[in-house]
Amino acid sequence: MTDVTLAAIAGAHGISGEVRLKLFAESAESLRQHKVVQAGERTLTLKSVKEGSGMPIARFVEIADRNAAEALRGTVLTVPRSALPPLEEGEYYHADIIGLLCATREGEAVGTVAAVENFGAGDILEIERPDGKKVMVPFNPTIADFVDGKIIVDPAFLA
Repeated sequence: MTDVTLAAIAGAHGISGEVRLKLFAESAESLRQHKVVQAGERTLTLKSVKEGSGMPIARFVEIADRNAAEALRGTVLTVPRSALPPLEEGEYYHADIIGLLCATREGEAVGTVAAVENFGAGDILEIERPDGKKVMVPFNPTIADFVDGKIIVDPAFLA
């Protein structure tokens, strides 16, 4: 079963065990939908999430003080893919795309999706070529599109 990363713990907040989160989900609200998350080998029960100045602040039942919170710095919080809500037509989770085969419209394999990035202007696919080199291409229908379980890429963007 595939796990999906929702956030990473950036550090402690205050003295009572709260943590600052680097969020990978759409919003703190999407994190609130999950009462239980995995933090490495540990299971954590989400008690609360609130907006902070720049980063959401979370409290977990199992974390009672600043030392315990600080020990989790850098830990990613994940949930099983099956715990995510269903998608509308045309939507996707990054976890569903990573690892997919990339090919041209003519069927020539050009690599696999190594990562999906978003720097504010839309999703960008990082494609690992067979020779190990990586190239980034915008994920939009004119350059790269999701078709029949693989990514079809315009070869002009692979140079």
